[in-house]
Amino acid sequence: MLPRTSSVVAQVFLLLSIVLVIAIAVIQINQQQILSPGLKYGIVIDAGSSRTTVYVYEWPAEKENNTGVVSQTFKCNVKGPGISSYESSPGALAKPLDDCLNKVKERIPVHLHKNTSVYLGATAGMRLLRLQNESAANEVLASIQNYFRAQPFEFRGAQIITGPEEGVYGWITANYLMGNFLEKNLWRTWVHPYRKETMGALDLGGASTQISFIPEDPEEHFNSTLQVKLYGYNYNVYTHSYQCYGRDEAEKRLLALLLQKSNTSANVDNPCYPQNYNTALTMKYFFGSLCTQSLRPANYHPNQLVNFHGTGDPGLCQEMVSLLFNFTACRDREDCPFNGIHQPKAKGNFVAFSGFYYTMNALNLSGHFSLDDFNSSMWFFCSQSWAQLPFMLPKFEEIYARSYCFSANFIYYLLVHGYNFSAETWPQIHFQKEVGNSSIAWSLGYMLSLTNMIPAEGKLIQLPLRPSLFAGLLIFLTATALLCLLFLVYLCVVSYRRKNIPHIEHVFIPE
Repeated sequence: MLPRTSSVVAQVFLLLSIVLVIAIAVIQINQQQILSPGLKYGIVIDAGSSRTTVYVYEWPAEKENNTGVVSQTFKCNVKGPGISSYESSPGALAKPLDDCLNKVKERIPVHLHKNTSVYLGATAGMRLLRLQNESAANEVLASIQNYFRAQPFEFRGAQIITGPEEGVYGWITANYLMGNFLEKNLWRTWVHPYRKETMGALDLGGASTQISFIPEDPEEHFNSTLQVKLYGYNYNVYTHSYQCYGRDEAEKRLLALLLQKSNTSANVDNPCYPQNYNTALTMKYFFGSLCTQSLRPANYHPNQLVNFHGTGDPGLCQEMVSLLFNFTACRDREDCPFNGIHQPKAKGNFVAFSGFYYTMNALNLSGHFSLDDFNSSMWFFCSQSWAQLPFMLPKFEEIYARSYCFSANFIYYLLVHGYNFSAETWPQIHFQKEVGNSSIAWSLGYMLSLTNMIPAEGKLIQLPLRPSLFAGLLIFLTATALLCLLFLVYLCVVSYRRKNIPHIEHVFIPE
């Protein structure tokens, strides 16, 4: 009876040991938890024509389809003008940069400083300076390079990005923030949105303006499109950057035209300035730019003052602004809006940011609105006197306040007569500054593109059981199974012998 009981117990232990070994192994393999190795940080310095902005971005070191899921965590506006204004004193750049970089150091964990990459991208202001004075542009960039040698971050260089790059990076930012590349599903994991349309992007800077969108037939406009790969998907984006069509440079061209058409070079009426506004500007202020070089008078004296008097005349302002665009170069071709530039028909929804947003905000407009609403707001604003503007604007700064009427008229001609938006398609434009806490600017798109080149960190795997405990259990259960198996074999042998012994004794019993 005892051997039979021992056999049953041994078989049960053997079976349990085998089941437990298999179960623990399966759980250990299938239930392993992948932990993020932490966050990575990147710093992008947007060196625009009129200002410099420092952005801090972070993303999980474990990337999504080879592109980081990036979010903006900090933004700092550097005091003073854009870096192109430091052409005669590049060393003076350090102090204003210091104020922002010291704040950035507090935002990023100290132990990650040396592994945090810094990228500086300079836009149209530096593009113009390079065309005008290449050695001065190189000195400004070299000064920035020297400054970052003393910083704890990993400086990846200062670049002057091209107009098309600026346009595409702005397009990437807008669509990323709108959730057109990635979205979270019910299980809180990132997935590619099903059949979600991308948006076009309209960016108005100080020295250039960009339009970017996916055309109806990208193949037809192959030479004008750039291919972008994000999160495992390819996008063919049409983009064009109009140099000298940024808000500041366009206004300088207007001032030059007004002086050209005036009977006197000392006092000039400006229909786009508010009524009763007066200011004295040096000729260098508006003729010193490459964009107005061809309009310089023969008797050009850089330091000569010109007095501009605001007349607040909306109709005449529109008439003068229209002269900044060459609509005859296209000869009525539909795919050529102005200046002889080929452009496919604008398609779908657009987000308009930077200068577009700030101008609409000054007119007390935001988001979606009709073209009629825009025109009536623009006409009303342009009819106001200088004394009334402080009560109308959310933030009053003279250099911007005096120019909002011009900006509004310039935007009207650019969007309606330039890009061919009509009363029907105008509401498809959404004027917006940011989404959540992230600014709509080319810098985020720049960071997203650069994360394709930053290798993902190795995955950290956390198992349900510690390796030592898992190995110990595996050895113990395997040993138990082997002992049970040996014991069962022993019982089988003993049982076999017992069955054969009586038979042998029976053979040798004498009769």
